[in-house]
Amino acid sequence: MKKIAAIVMAAFLISATLPALAQMTKEEKDQCLLASRNCANEVDSIQKRMKKLQGEIKKGKKVYSAEELKKLNEKLKEANELLKQIEEGGN
Repeated sequence: MKKIAAIVMAAFLISATLPALAQMTKEEKDQCLLASRNCANEVDSIQKRMKKLQGEIKKGKKVYSAEELKKLNEKLKEANELLKQIEEGGN
């Protein structure tokens, strides 16, 4: 009887913590990097933005959906291309 009560209690505690874990991963996402526009209050150098993008991409599927990861990779590619253009003198 005590074992059944312990199992029920453990199941209840686990089910109560799952929504909190899901919310935590949503808060860990960098919404400015995901947005199609830049956040007005954050101005980064290209190198700093690239480093942020790489860090967010490394979080992987634990935090981001496949579509969001694709968007982050595209933004990283765009930043790399922009840096390359600047280094080459805007050609």
